[in-house]
Amino acid sequence: MPTAKKTFLVKGMHCASCAITVEHELRKVPGVHEANVNLANEKATVAYDSEKINDDVLRSAVANAGYEALISHEFEEEDKEKIAREKELSDLRRKVIVSLTLGALIVWGSFPVLMSFAPAFLKNPWIELLLATPVQLWAGWMFYRAAIPALRHRTANMDTLVTLGTSAAYVYSIAITAFPQIISATGAAPVPYFDVSTIIICLILLGRYFEAKAKAGTSEAIKKLIGLQAKTARVIRNGKETDIPVKEVIIGDSVRVRPGEKIPIDGIIESGESSIDESMVTGESIPVDKIAGDAVIGGTVNKTGTFVFKTTRIGSETLLAQIIKLVEEAQGSKAPIQRLADKVSAVFVPIVIILAIATFVVWFAFGPEPRLTFALLNTIAVLIIACPCAMGLATPTAIMVGIGQGAEHGILIRNAESLEMAHKITTVVFDKTGTLTKGKPEVTDVIAFGNVSENEILRLSASLEKGSEHSLADAILKYAESKGISASIVEKFEAIPGHGISGIINGKRWYLGNRKLMERAGVSTAEREKDAIRLETEGKTLVFVSAENRLAGVVAIADTLKETAHSGVEILKQMGIEVAMITGDNERTAKAIAGVAGIEMVFAGVLPGKKEALVREMQNSGKIVGMVGDGINDAPALAAADVGIAMGTGTDIAIESAGITLMNKNIASVASAIRLSKNTMRTIKTNLVWAFGYNIILIPVAMGALYLPFRILMNPILASLAMALSSVSVVVNSLLLKRRKL
Repeated sequence: MPTAKKTFLVKGMHCASCAITVEHELRKVPGVHEANVNLANEKATVAYDSEKINDDVLRSAVANAGYEALISHEFEEEDKEKIAREKELSDLRRKVIVSLTLGALIVWGSFPVLMSFAPAFLKNPWIELLLATPVQLWAGWMFYRAAIPALRHRTANMDTLVTLGTSAAYVYSIAITAFPQIISATGAAPVPYFDVSTIIICLILLGRYFEAKAKAGTSEAIKKLIGLQAKTARVIRNGKETDIPVKEVIIGDSVRVRPGEKIPIDGIIESGESSIDESMVTGESIPVDKIAGDAVIGGTVNKTGTFVFKTTRIGSETLLAQIIKLVEEAQGSKAPIQRLADKVSAVFVPIVIILAIATFVVWFAFGPEPRLTFALLNTIAVLIIACPCAMGLATPTAIMVGIGQGAEHGILIRNAESLEMAHKITTVVFDKTGTLTKGKPEVTDVIAFGNVSENEILRLSASLEKGSEHSLADAILKYAESKGISASIVEKFEAIPGHGISGIINGKRWYLGNRKLMERAGVSTAEREKDAIRLETEGKTLVFVSAENRLAGVVAIADTLKETAHSGVEILKQMGIEVAMITGDNERTAKAIAGVAGIEMVFAGVLPGKKEALVREMQNSGKIVGMVGDGINDAPALAAADVGIAMGTGTDIAIESAGITLMNKNIASVASAIRLSKNTMRTIKTNLVWAFGYNIILIPVAMGALYLPFRILMNPILASLAMALSSVSVVVNSLLLKRRKL
């Protein structure tokens, strides 16, 4: 069953209930496996069966919920989304200006203090009706447009509350204007409240405008990444250099890049050399020297030299495109902590409507005169102040900013769950080779025993390693090549996982591997143990060479620690996090390397398949484990860990292998990722406390809880202002994450 994933814009959502409604409609569609709707970036991410569902089906599902889906197919079409957002802001701005102007005129003619300075015609209720109607039915139509489909689906959202509150004030005012005697007969004062309905709509629209402007800042990282994409490429075809759009470049094209230019697409350098600024992808500020054969990443900047490279990946397959997609999907994912907000939001609006009805009934029955007016204004205040915007924005805005900030520092977070879990990590387990070390082992010593020469040991080792995929094989082969030693033909080659290799050379069975392989082959290493111990305590990995049952020699290989290993480990320890190292090396070599890195807990001699079991053993003892590996060989352990952290080297494989991928080689970035998680979770909790606290405190005030003891009531206009400010404050608090250092 072919599964596709698509992220697209949903227009018209304004609260958590809106997002839940759209999410529910998408999940109902046969063939949809999963759907997440993010209120903060107004996007839906849907995983579905591509044979059953197309874009039209998704659009229809969203439309059925009462909203509009804007689906683009390529990153180049991001402009469509930008235009749509700019149009929405422009419409909001225009409606705010009109509402504010007309509302100000109504207030001028109806507010007691200002009435004495107002022209006579503004005091006429029919003129007030004329001024209020465009606000209610034009500027406020967006609330009706969203509330009606919700009613059809037997649900309620923020727009339902605004529609009920403002419509009640508007219709009541029309009744007073048209039939003042009838209203007076009920005991109510014949005073219209067009100012209430108009100013409420104006303030909510103003809040929504500022909210939209602020939310744009939460997706700044995506905009920056998209901005990295080059528009043109200088392609060499038929001996001629031509500037063409990047989308017309094909795999295998030769592309020339000059100093100061942006590398347009992924590829391999064919000729020339340069220094390249990869900071926008890796977060590392120091330029990287590149020569023929090295990979280059589209979107990075060429600093010094001129070179020609062959394209290897285009379009959505480029590293930058993958990163953009990953960040976008991650920003749209839901953290487990959001489930509480979603559950509350799902029942919140119906509860508010019940409370509003109860408020009206109680005050109409027992309130002071004029009871109808008193009950109506309190009811409107309850409906307006309780809009659950802040609850819906509390988690996703912080998640978006946190994931975006990570991307800007070369920390790619695959989903919100990984971001949330990272702050709980109590133990970080590092793989050794390629993670703590540079991953470029070199031969340091070749020792021969008996009548065999060192060159012969090197020749035999290179011959056996030629058929091996082990990380140490390349080091031996390169060293042999540098010595001008050619490999011999090997027959009946056999790889023994976790031990080494063997094969027949010139009719004799040779073994190449660790002590375990020697024991397995019945070869004693006791006579040379003194030399072996000396080399291992220097942090070198030993590869023993034997013929039949006789030890013939040993090759020592060293893989030096990364410059940031010790400092990165120290930062983690200062944060109170336990640090361990896991490796297949013997205990002496492992402890020597771990000692330099500052790691006390060492697990040595661990076979590749046992790393996962060791991680699970730690988890069973109550530890929250973050596993740090190269993203390929350590895949099972990365998957088993509470948070898998891949020390990526800019490869798509690394991006796919873990919950968090560090695009640079800096060990300190592990601590930065955990610190980012802590900062984000702190912000989310602050947002949620504010969102829930705001409603818990102000809804009773709006209902009139302070009227009897203190004669304090919540004016509906103040309620609308408080509601608007609550949403904006949550978004602004999330944006403050950008100022916190990692």
